[in-house]
Amino acid sequence: MEMTTLGRTGLKVSRLGMGLEEIGHLNLDEINEAGRVLNTALDKGINFLDTAACYGNSEELVGRAVAHRRHEYVLATKCGHVAGRYVGQAWTAKTVRDSIDRSLTRLQTNYLDVVQLHSCSLDVLEQGEVVQELLKAKEAGKTRFAGYSGDNEEARWAVESDLFDTLQTSFNLVDQHARTKLFPLIAIRNVGLIAKRPIAEGAWGAKQSPSAYADQYFQRAQMMATKRAIPEQPDDRILLALGFTLGHSEVDTAIVGTRNLAHMLSNIKMVETQLPISMKAMEELHRRFEEVESDWRQLQ
Repeated sequence: MEMTTLGRTGLKVSRLGMGLEEIGHLNLDEINEAGRVLNTALDKGINFLDTAACYGNSEELVGRAVAHRRHEYVLATKCGHVAGRYVGQAWTAKTVRDSIDRSLTRLQTNYLDVVQLHSCSLDVLEQGEVVQELLKAKEAGKTRFAGYSGDNEEARWAVESDLFDTLQTSFNLVDQHARTKLFPLIAIRNVGLIAKRPIAEGAWGAKQSPSAYADQYFQRAQMMATKRAIPEQPDDRILLALGFTLGHSEVDTAIVGTRNLAHMLSNIKMVETQLPISMKAMEELHRRFEEVESDWRQLQ
């Protein structure tokens, strides 16, 4: 598995990471299923795991399944929402503090590698209370690094503030604005870049929208498609999508979410044996996006 450095954190991460929202849909008694996927990912060289306080049972299943292998992976989670049975108000210092403490317990670890504010608004960022609480957690050693997960104006603010060590943001072949609006800033400040939704929810080349969540991606893919084929494109549409995202060296790790073991193994095989995709295909996808987008924004 190809490894890279997550920006100024110095952490060595696999370029293919694992998003763990899907794992969170499992019941706690489905620990064997979660364990198969997580342990296989680690065995195959994936070492970046991304979860969140509001991803159902995700954190607890990670803790139960792979806490004994804690030294083998970089662990990122997110905070700020009112999640589970917690009673409180979103985006307060107390909620952020309690969320981090709860994550440490559920993940069965005494430190987190990255804690990210989970897509809060620009107003919340500018107000500063939750940002400062996250930085206090970093100073206390609860997390090694502070990150922001979000898009558009909020993502730009987070990078320009120089308060965050990492940014997790949407980037894929039908959601490319990060390439022109964020990548240059990220490079200047050496912020670690985590690409979410790197395969565009499987919308490219699909006969119909894969899910309600993917509808906008599917519409964009339809607009970018023409009767003319993408030059030198691979036959596999997922390989095209994943290859596009990882074809940008600015992306340190791209997190793909699945609890399907076969899908994960297929993704690993693509990354290890079938990348990079053709530069001609990359350039054509850049051109088509620029031709058809008008006021498209990064999708949350």
